[in-house]
Amino acid sequence: MRLRTLLLLCGLLLSVGITAKAEEYKLTADSFRHEGVPQGKVTAFKWKSKLYPGTERDCWIYVPQQYDASKPACVMVFQDGGGFVSEGGFRVPIVFDNLIYKKQMPVTIGIFLNPGVVPPSRPGALPRYNRSLEYDGLGDLYGRFLLEEILPEVGKKYNLTQDGNGRAICGASSGGIAAFKVAWERPDAFSKVFSMIGSFTNLRGSQDYSSLIRKMEPKPIRVFLQEGSNDQDIYSGSWYISNLDMMWALRYARYDYQWVLGDRGHDGQQGMAILPDALRWLWRDYPNPIQLPTSTPQPIMTEVLRAGEGWQAVAGDYQSASALTCNAKGEVYFADNTTHRILKISAEGSIAVAHENVGKVNALAITPEGNLLVAFADRRLVSYSPNGQERALEKGTPIRDLTVNSKGEIYATDPQNGNIWYFTSTGKKKLLDSGVAGVNRIALTPDQSLLIVGQTAMGGAAYKGKGNVPAVALSQVPLLTSYQVQTDGSLAYPQPYFDLSMPHELGKHEAEGMAVDTHGWLYVTSNTGIQVCDQAGRVNGIVANPNFVPTTSVTFGGANLDTLFVTAGEKVYRRKTKAKGALPFQAPVTPPQPRL
Repeated sequence: MRLRTLLLLCGLLLSVGITAKAEEYKLTADSFRHEGVPQGKVTAFKWKSKLYPGTERDCWIYVPQQYDASKPACVMVFQDGGGFVSEGGFRVPIVFDNLIYKKQMPVTIGIFLNPGVVPPSRPGALPRYNRSLEYDGLGDLYGRFLLEEILPEVGKKYNLTQDGNGRAICGASSGGIAAFKVAWERPDAFSKVFSMIGSFTNLRGSQDYSSLIRKMEPKPIRVFLQEGSNDQDIYSGSWYISNLDMMWALRYARYDYQWVLGDRGHDGQQGMAILPDALRWLWRDYPNPIQLPTSTPQPIMTEVLRAGEGWQAVAGDYQSASALTCNAKGEVYFADNTTHRILKISAEGSIAVAHENVGKVNALAITPEGNLLVAFADRRLVSYSPNGQERALEKGTPIRDLTVNSKGEIYATDPQNGNIWYFTSTGKKKLLDSGVAGVNRIALTPDQSLLIVGQTAMGGAAYKGKGNVPAVALSQVPLLTSYQVQTDGSLAYPQPYFDLSMPHELGKHEAEGMAVDTHGWLYVTSNTGIQVCDQAGRVNGIVANPNFVPTTSVTFGGANLDTLFVTAGEKVYRRKTKAKGALPFQAPVTPPQPRL
């Protein structure tokens, strides 16, 4: 509490304009050349990128004299590389030489990259500078650039480790946010981050990282943050406040982090001075892997995920996976549309073919009688009894998704026409809403009193349903709408309700699948992860996607309905949880009162 009070007081003094003269930070002996210390070699090269079309950049490689081509070397990448590789600035080659010689960091190859520039197309024109585009936003594109272009190119000449535990990344200002986002998006590829005066402000949305740290299950990364109390305060935010926010978020989620606060502005003087100590801290106890916290106060960790339980791929012979659903026994069905089969995973985890040569499947659901409902892409709705008997229920309606309540009543979405349909247990069909732009997936709450309808983001499209929601651009509202289910099965009071995290670089929502648990929490698959919303519509936590592949459908299954199943690419994954699923075809379950 004393530290927090001191930091808050410091912020108060800054806000009223009371500042002291900035301290001068001196370089330590580790930043100077010493006789007898082997010197590494720096070579330069240029790179033209495919992921950032038209860009060219200057690059440098530092190789320590202790490098042995028979052994994989660790790697550290520096953004704005020209300032770090110079022996008159951060002096990274000198610091590396000294620390590697003293065995205070492993044998490490340094890669120094300047941001990309698109040269002008004619005399007198300006180049296009890619620095902010590459560094300041959220998303995995810059990380892909490193993993798909730069590391393979350097790896042609040098033996680089493929283990993320042996890779670190560093940058200052916008380069600091770039370093963090690479490790955040791909902790399997980069585990150690050094950010100096990092730009965690709203230049391109990176102020969201502190919120994501609090909501996302912890990742195996180690973070060193350096900031100055007199750092800049401009249109996009305060660097000092945003770095404080990052520090408190890392603390809340129990990350392995280090925080160093100085009193300078937006410069690298303190960062240069503490660089040797930061590297020693980052590489301490290598090659031991970075440990995840055993417990955190995050709702996702206290109420959903089990410590030590990760994703496991479901073994089986299939080429694609989609449209998960679960029956009363905890058996999970899914479609393999490449081979036109429907497969079943037993409650114990074995897999078998349930139906062959069925055509392309859009959605699966279970009825109270235990029948399997299948919505096909060719506009057929078919029921399969447990003994395999097939019965046609409907033909002609383009159904994208469906769910069945405990009365056997079916709710279905028709994205081609923006319709939501209702089928009674006797087969009567009724249009419940129309003109619902981007209508997609559908789910019932555990008490079956609310219907949740997902809408895929469509630029400029608006909700034009028959309900009382005003026409608004979908890009400006949450894209999961809540309807109240009336006693006659009709829908009322639609409201865009759930506020999901948007993938910054994709520009669309990608909320593909939904499931609910007995507490009324909603699980939504997405590019960002499986987003877990409370009854009030807020994302309380985000479960990481398996192997960084976007998830497309989700259900609870297993004998106790406490295993979360998702589809991601061609695979099905499962993960044991503390939660228990609520299946829509079973008797309604009244969840506890929400925390408002």
